[in-house]
Amino acid sequence: MKKTTFLLTLLTLSTFSNAWMIAGLGEFNPKQISDNVFVIHGPLGEPNAKNQGFMNNPGIVIGSTGVVVIDPGSSYLVGKKIIEEIKKISKKPITAVFNTHVHGDHWLGNQAIVEKYPKVKIYAHPNMIAQAKDGAGATWVSLIENLTQGVSKGTIATYPTHATQHLQIIQAAGEDFKIHNPVPKAHTDTDIMIEHIASKTLFLGDNSFSHRQARFDNSADMHGNIKVLKYAVNLKLKNYVPGHGPTGSSQQAVVPFLNYLLIIQAETKKGYEQDLADYEIKPKADKKLTAYKNWHGYKAQLGPQINKMLLEIEALDL
Repeated sequence: MKKTTFLLTLLTLSTFSNAWMIAGLGEFNPKQISDNVFVIHGPLGEPNAKNQGFMNNPGIVIGSTGVVVIDPGSSYLVGKKIIEEIKKISKKPITAVFNTHVHGDHWLGNQAIVEKYPKVKIYAHPNMIAQAKDGAGATWVSLIENLTQGVSKGTIATYPTHATQHLQIIQAAGEDFKIHNPVPKAHTDTDIMIEHIASKTLFLGDNSFSHRQARFDNSADMHGNIKVLKYAVNLKLKNYVPGHGPTGSSQQAVVPFLNYLLIIQAETKKGYEQDLADYEIKPKADKKLTAYKNWHGYKAQLGPQINKMLLEIEALDL
């Protein structure tokens, strides 16, 4: 075992007794997935008072000159908790943050990091920065506060400072990161995926889910999401970190959700060709999706997903 790996593992193990505990949900601390890369895997449920609004997978990369964070969570409170967990594995300052997309459960923790480290650089898709400043930030602050019954009160939308480009190489904390956004729309029209080059790790944001289902809003493109997941698999990296759910290889953290979307696409296309409505397609798709029925949100999201896919197929056919 490399010396760095040994020391980080030892330090991580020594802090388990002081882990971030959420009553009824367990402990949440940085899990080492590579030599200097960690992930705090959040709960799979919706934002609520019990989970304090925390539900995503903040990523942590320890560099030679500082720490880089990917998606620091859903509120000021959660952001402070993420900082506390990082301090247990490194005393270096947080010098850079990446926000994967505009949904606030991933980036409203920016506030706590900027408060602690005012010189931090925060990177995001240019559309994400524009939309957040144009009202999406305030909307997400209000939504998370309502869903958590006031637990997240005091959160202020704190925006990214640096816009990214597809295939851009960004140096931060002595580490190299590569930005991937190969299509205009996937989970949203604000997505970036962040590759930590040295560890061959890809932070997918909500382009991929594991053991949890996705919502697709008006800015999403399910066909684009399929293209992005195929692109991610073809990068042939070692570690894949979904926006929600367990980290793993591409076969563990990308392919299951990709196959799910491909089944939705195929069954909806068949239904469209037979002039079926979305509610008529749903039971046919449900029979093909047995492996996914225990994923959080499956029942709630299947109908809306088929409706969204049907609208996209109709638009493509016009």
